[in-house]
Amino acid sequence: MLTDIGEYIVGAYLQLKLDCDVIDYNVRPPGGGLQGLEELDVIGLNLKTRTAYLCEVTTHIRGLQYGDHRMTIDRVERKYKRQQQYGKKYLPDFSRQHMLWSPVVPKGFLTNALSEINGLQCVINGEYKRRIGELQALAAETTHDARNPVFRLLQILAHLRD
Repeated sequence: MLTDIGEYIVGAYLQLKLDCDVIDYNVRPPGGGLQGLEELDVIGLNLKTRTAYLCEVTTHIRGLQYGDHRMTIDRVERKYKRQQQYGKKYLPDFSRQHMLWSPVVPKGFLTNALSEINGLQCVINGEYKRRIGELQALAAETTHDARNPVFRLLQILAHLRD
């Protein structure tokens, strides 16, 4: 499966701001079968702190939505449960942070319901924008190739000259 641009954004943040040594995209549980069809969008591993970041990334620029609001929350909860199961099974020696990244989430029912999902860190709306800003600031200060296409684009844009 192709890596979505939003997944590269999350990967850049995990690598460059959360100091992850390993970033993997579109991770499928080993063994195949039906369970192997349920991928995790981005996983970052910080080996120094033994922290795993398991991330669902939904880059809907018109707003996070799967059917109606209730269907959207149900789907996010199922994906969160998959993150938890994967972490327990394959990353038992790591502390784990579970994240949902989405740039546009309608305020009201969805933002309220997402905030009630215990243990799921929501990087949405203004927080998503703030983290992009952190990457932009870092890109303006650096020139090394971090091997992430989104971060490289931010560097190029930050260093353009007339």
